[in-house]
Amino acid sequence: MSGADPTPTESEVLDYFTSLSNWGRWGADDRLGTLNTITDEVRAAAAASIRTGRAVSLSRDIDPHAPDPLASGNSVVQRFTGTGEVEEHFGQPLRFDAVTEFVGIAAHGSNTHVDGLAHYSWEGCNYNGFPASETTSLGGARRLSVHHAVHGFLTRGVLLDIAALHGVDWLERGRPVTPADLLAAEARQGVTVRSGDALLVHTGNVARILHEGPDAVGPAARQAGLHASSMPFLRERDIAVLGNDGVQDVQPSGYGLDLIRPVHTIGLVALGLWLIDNMELTELASVCRDEGRWEFFFAALPWRMVGVTSSASNPVAIF
Repeated sequence: MSGADPTPTESEVLDYFTSLSNWGRWGADDRLGTLNTITDEVRAAAAASIRTGRAVSLSRDIDPHAPDPLASGNSVVQRFTGTGEVEEHFGQPLRFDAVTEFVGIAAHGSNTHVDGLAHYSWEGCNYNGFPASETTSLGGARRLSVHHAVHGFLTRGVLLDIAALHGVDWLERGRPVTPADLLAAEARQGVTVRSGDALLVHTGNVARILHEGPDAVGPAARQAGLHASSMPFLRERDIAVLGNDGVQDVQPSGYGLDLIRPVHTIGLVALGLWLIDNMELTELASVCRDEGRWEFFFAALPWRMVGVTSSASNPVAIF
């Protein structure tokens, strides 16, 4: 932590569950959380910001031959049926054939994916006080399914390049991103994060793992990411979506096991903040420098799958 950022105690971080809460803000039955801040006016203003039409994908390939490149969990399995099934069905030779396949995706793995509001719970509750018990292996997420985000994430995107702020391609493993870092990046880039934005934080984490390999698996891996002390900043700016080239949270978090990933837990449960993990932001950072701007039209469209807590996605930035 920098000298400008006093590290909150574990008790102070736990208080964020109430002091930063959005429960009831948009009604007792609200299923959208911070997506409520993406109004028609926000979408229209974001679309009007497109100047050149240059587009950048913020995802990586989902490859069944390399299903876990970040050691975050297998992302996909793929099985093809044999050929010749069309001829067999019609009982005569045909000039065409077709192949079908089964694709199974573990959406919370190494691929770029959206975390829905039923993904994490705290003391038996999901966002807005919905019982975590209503998400089951058989029934799925019955109250906070990803399919509620039917209008997608279409809004203004802002990239804060924390790696560039410190003059590196990627931050050191386990390096926390603090509120002072976020404010300094805003000042350096001449941009201000505001209500309804998709805030993307570039640490270089994914690029480093792909270049050097992971140092451990899952929560045991050291990764640069947002510190718990950043949560008031995210709430005050009223962002709609948080994206990161990693798992959002710095690892280790600096707190106990209950707060092993406080940005995930407080963000999803208290704020109702939608997250996009393991994004590809290296090219975006380069394009932002080339274009001389750090804001853009942001589009991410989660699948309309009922009962799921996550969705694979290919977010795109358009300049």
